[in-house]
Amino acid sequence: MSTAIIKPQWGFLSILLMVLGFVVWWPLGLAVLAYIVWGEYFGGSAERAQAFVGRQRQWARERCGPHGRDGFRRSSGNAAFDAYRAEQLRRLEEERRRLDEEVAAFHEYMRNLRMARDREEFDRFMRDRGTAGGGTGPGAV
Repeated sequence: MSTAIIKPQWGFLSILLMVLGFVVWWPLGLAVLAYIVWGEYFGGSAERAQAFVGRQRQWARERCGPHGRDGFRRSSGNAAFDAYRAEQLRRLEEERRRLDEEVAAFHEYMRNLRMARDREEFDRFMRDRGTAGGGTGPGAV
């Protein structure tokens, strides 16, 4: 659900803002045009924007590979340095994977924390509702 005032679609307000943007300063009009055309990819949420960026990075990784254009590794001409570089790249990739796992674990922890807080607030509401209604159950009117 998007709560944006100006939706990324071809509406009267968005076209008016785009035209005014071009009149005032052309990059501003171009930015509004980009928002109209590609704004739906982001959907107004950080999660969807992050997913979009992740898809673009994945595409770039598949296209270019970890070692350069089309996956071809360029040699420096020094075998010892190439071995060192390969080892460092492997270590960095392991570190990136470890950090991604920590981020996922943190998000899971925060989700569990929110669920526990929500459960506590709901239980408190149900207790307060029961005492305010003279001890009647939730089915009473």
